[in-house]
Parts: sequence; structure tokens; C-alpha cells
Amino acid sequence: MSNIPETGRTTRVTVRLVAIQILVFSLLLTLGGRLWYLQIRNGDEYTKKAANNHVQQVVHPAVRGSILDARGVPLADNETRLVVSASRTALMKEPDDGKAVLTRLAGVLKMQPKDVMDKVRLCDAKTPQPCWNGSPYQPIPITDEASPQQALQIREREEDFPGISAEPTAVRRYAAPAGSNAAQVLGYLSPVTDEQIKKAEHSKSPLLRSDQVGSNGLEHEYDSRLRGTAGVTRYEVDNLGRVIGQRESQRARPGDNVVTSIDSRVQAVAEKELAQAMKDARKTHDRNTGTNYKADSGAVVVMEAKTGRVVAMASNPTYDPNAWVGGISGKDYKRLTGKDSNYPLLNRAIQGQAAPGSIFKVIPTTAAVNAGYDFDGNYPCTSSFNIGSQVFKNFESQNHGSINLGRALEVSCDTVFYHLAYEQWKKDGGNKPKKKPADWFYKTAHQFGLGKETGIDLPNEVTGRVPDRKWKKDYWKANKGAWCKGGKKDGNYGQRLSYENCLEGMKMRAGDSVNFSIGQGDTLVTPIQMATIYAAISNGGTLYDPSIGKAVVSPDGKKITKIKPTPHGKLPMNAATRQKIDSALAGVATRGTAAWRFGGWPQNKIPMHAKTGTAEVYGKQTTSWFATYTKEYSVVMTISQGGTGSGASGPAVRKIYNALYGIDKKGGIDKKKALLPKPQADLPTIESDGSIEAQPLGKQFALAANERRRGAQR
Repeated sequence: MSNIPETGRTTRVTVRLVAIQILVFSLLLTLGGRLWYLQIRNGDEYTKKAANNHVQQVVHPAVRGSILDARGVPLADNETRLVVSASRTALMKEPDDGKAVLTRLAGVLKMQPKDVMDKVRLCDAKTPQPCWNGSPYQPIPITDEASPQQALQIREREEDFPGISAEPTAVRRYAAPAGSNAAQVLGYLSPVTDEQIKKAEHSKSPLLRSDQVGSNGLEHEYDSRLRGTAGVTRYEVDNLGRVIGQRESQRARPGDNVVTSIDSRVQAVAEKELAQAMKDARKTHDRNTGTNYKADSGAVVVMEAKTGRVVAMASNPTYDPNAWVGGISGKDYKRLTGKDSNYPLLNRAIQGQAAPGSIFKVIPTTAAVNAGYDFDGNYPCTSSFNIGSQVFKNFESQNHGSINLGRALEVSCDTVFYHLAYEQWKKDGGNKPKKKPADWFYKTAHQFGLGKETGIDLPNEVTGRVPDRKWKKDYWKANKGAWCKGGKKDGNYGQRLSYENCLEGMKMRAGDSVNFSIGQGDTLVTPIQMATIYAAISNGGTLYDPSIGKAVVSPDGKKITKIKPTPHGKLPMNAATRQKIDSALAGVATRGTAAWRFGGWPQNKIPMHAKTGTAEVYGKQTTSWFATYTKEYSVVMTISQGGTGSGASGPAVRKIYNALYGIDKKGGIDKKKALLPKPQADLPTIESDGSIEAQPLGKQFALAANERRRGAQR
């Protein structure tokens, strides 16, 4: 028997019951509050979400706008192809989820069943390409290369191919008019990524999973205008995914058309001459290495001097942008991006960086005048220039005696610029620089627009490099650890250089300054930067943002948005200095280093100005540069490991000018053969229905275009 009184036992039971009642009441109160929150406070929001869970959308892609040359000739447009697509919703109703249907389809299309099945599977984090990353309710394209016979087989045997359609569909086409390619200028299309969708979510042009977006080139730069607005039909579906009704439908709006400043005929000539110059360079012996020149890459830019508009831009090696249409194959992707590809996707006109060599000398010439040196003064052009024990030689050790700066440009005398740069380096304090050194040569390079983007309307432009004092310090900080670790005072050349850089790599040494004065050392420029500079010298000193887009035209032709040339600065020279440099560059073409390439040129009718450049690169063969301009155009070409400027690039640049102005072998001008003696000022004719009338290419270029198409088909 327990000794606890009955009253105590009753009190404890009562306390427990009260505690349980409080707990139950608290739970009921919590559940009631949550129910009120879900049904009353946020009821509308959750009702909408529930409704959306039962709405699916089918996207109708918009017809992408065309990219046209300055004469209205399509560079990129659309062609109708027979596209075979599969409906996952219909296939899932089949007993085996449609595997038998897809196997039969593969037989008709002469494809492997696995390849067909891979295309219709849905993408997720674990599923490799190919797969479908769009809506499962969207027709999934299997191929855009179906023949009429294959499409007929599918449509005649609908009972064997449930959920399979074969319909004419607009597909991107890179037309290659006049035999031109313009791959790096145009870019290509690729499926949209999750990152791109998220980035564009709150923009004026949001993306859908089924979208194709521009990658690289103009396709990327003007993507939001070219893409248009996709049409969307929304369906009500049940919990099994079956359509039970249509909610709403929104029609697709075609994309705008982009008219460019590119002339497809000039583009074809530029590509052809660049490729031929590289082939010829590979047949030329390099006496420094004892082998032929490798000429592994190159670029050329043809620019309107008075506006900065690009008439032609070629990069080599190149590729066919049609390889991306309908999804690039693994084989083609490896060929374009693999280790041995030499990266043809790069646009070397805006992404290729190299030391400019002597075409840079217009900058130190200007710097010297601005620093107080007389343009017409006398400067010794010796065969070499010594700084302590270090000898800096003139090209081919030539000695031209005492000459002015104009003549120094004509004969490309290195030692004149060595002397000027060294004198200025000493004035700035030498190895113990002043607190605020003048740094005329580096300052002037920045004023010419080097070391930053030109602003061209193409993605991924690089900046080049002006190795001034700030760059030297930043570079030393970034590499000091490696230099100090690997450097040896008495080691090989590389180890000694690392040792020296470890100790004083942050200093602006005399050798750095004299090398910079002739466009060597750590200096890097791009072809588009130099074309912009030489165009500015031609037009009186205005630096323009290079541009390719000329106008955006709505599908109906009623809205035309012109893209006007945009200046971003002036050359740091007065009119007198510009006139003297202009005269010296004309002398380069008539009696200087480029004269042998312009024999017979009608100088009195079309004044030619030029500058040659041969840049030395440690561990490689020399880089060929050739920079030129007339009153209408600036043309700059470069060939990596190609040899001398006038030797490798010179003949090709001359032929481009011959084509522009219609110059024959004897120096006569045939206006009928001139492709573009003056830049195309007006836009092509826009018809009342919005179509743009393309001017004929001419018999010669039509034949070239046809031959190119036949070659692609073979």
C-alpha cells in the first residue's frame, strides 16, 4: 500500500490533465493560425500558383531578322528546311514510351536509334548533351536536313509515327555572298543557357528555354533586336499531363533586320588576299631560323577613314558558321576548339594582340614633338645605339646619316627613336624617376587610344597593352614570387632575366623605354586599334568608335534606327604636325620602305600613305604589319610569324586597294571594275512591305558565290 495521501494523487492527475489540455489547445491554435495564413492572408497567391501548375505553354519561335551588307545583300538570313520533330506528350502515351516509334523514325532518317532517342530526352544536371532543354510540351526537333522523300514517308504513315511531324521551318543560313565568309564578324547561334535566362529575366528581352541566342559576333551584339518575340500558346493540362483546354495564344513577332557597313564583295577580296598572303609567306625562307615562315594566323581590317565604319574584317584561320546550324556535331566542335585547331573562333582583328613594330612610330613621333623636339630638326640615324653594354641595332644595321623625323618615318630608322626615348627617359629622372615624370611617350600612346577598347560593336574585344610605370609595378607585384624563386644570378638566360626582374622588375629601365619607342618590348596592340589610329590621321585627327552596324530596320520597314558614327577622342597633335606626318607617310609609299609595293600607283589621283612594321617576338618568327590609308579608307593587315611588313602583308594590301579603286596592273583606273571607290553612304532601298532590295553582286562575284556553295555541298 502506498503512503501518498489521496488528495496529493488527485492534484498530480489534475496538473497533468491541464498540461495536456494546454498542449492540445496550443497545437490547435498553431494549426488554425497556419490555416488562416494559407487560406486568408496568402490565399490568392497560392490559388494562382495552383492554377499555374496546371498550365503549360508551347512556344512558337519568331523568325530571326537578317544581317545584311551595306548594299542589302544577306550575310545571314533564314531558309526553309524540312524539320522533323517529336512530341514527348504523344510518345509517352505509347506502350514503350515511344521507343519503337523513334527506332522506326531513325530508319527513315538514316540515323542511329540512340542518336534520335538522345535528342528527345530532357536535360538535367546528370544528362549529357545532346538532350532537350526546352519545355517537354514543345515539339522537339530531331533534324533540319530531312529530304522531301523522308518527310513524305512520315506523313503518309502517320499510324506508324504518332507524335512525329515533318514541317517546313525557317532555319538560320549564313549565305556567303560573293564567296565571302565573315564568320568571326557574324558569329553563330546556340541554345540558350540557364545563366542567360536568369540574366535576361528582368530585361526588355527575356529569354525562353526554347530560344536560340547569338554567340559571338553581330549575332550576339544585336541578339535582342534580331531575335524578335516568340509566340506562346498556353494549354490547361491535368495531373497526367493531358491537354484539357486552351487558355490563350500570343502571336510571334519577327526580329528586326540589321544593315551593316560590310561590303560582301570587299569582304571576299580581303579574305582571299589574307589567305593568299599567308600561303605565300609559308613558301618564303626565314634566314633567322633557317626554316620557312609559319604564318600561323592573321587579320585585316578595311575601314572608312571619315566614319570608322568597317567595310571588311577578316581573320584567319576561319571556319564555316553554318556548322553551328541545327546543333554542332562533336567532330566539328573538336575541330574548332581542340588543342590543334589554332582557335578559328577567335576574331584576331579585335582579339589578336601583338607588338606593332614600326607602324607604331607615328606615336613616338607625335610624343617627341609634344615634348618639345623639332619635327624638322636633325637626328642621327646610326647603325646602332648603345646604352652601357647593351647594343640596340637599327633594322639591318642601316645608317642614313642625320635626318629629320619625317625621313625617320620614311626609312623607319629605329635609332632616331631610340635616341629620343633615351633622352626623355633621362629627363624624367632615369633610374631615379621624378615624383611626377612627364612620360611623354607612354602618355601619348594612351591619348592615341591604346591600352583600352576601341568600342567596336562586337563582343569580347581586348585592350592591348601600354607598358607604362603603373603596368610595370602591377606586373612586378603579380610575378615577383615566381621570379625570385626561379631566378639565378649566374644561371641561363631565362634564370638571369628572372633574377633581374625579381630585384628591379618594377622599374622603368632605359631598355624598356627605347624598346617601347619602336613598338617592341611588352607593347601589345590589335589590328582594329591601329586601323582606327591610321583612319584618324587620314580624317584630320578624329578617333571614331569602329562600327559595323549601320541601321536596324523593323520587319515592316516602317521604323528605321540609324547607327551614327561616334567619335571618342582626338589625336594629340596639332594641324601642322598632322600634315607633316601625313606627308612622311606618303613618302613611305613613294620613296620609303613600302615604295616597292606601290610601284605604278596613281599617287597624283589617289594619294597613298603607308607604314611598314616588322615586330620581333621572343621565341617566334617576326610579325608582319602593314598600315595604310587614303582619303577614303584605312587598311591594316598583320600576319603572325609571317616575316616583314612589306614582304608578307604588302602585296595583299595593294591588291585590296586595287579592287576598291579599280586599279589595273599599269596603274590605270577602271571605274567599271572599282568595287567601292567611295564608301556606301546611303542605306539600301526598303520596299513598302518591309523587304530590303539587294543590289546585284556582279557576274564575277555571283560565280564565286556559286562555286563556294558547290564546294560546301561537296
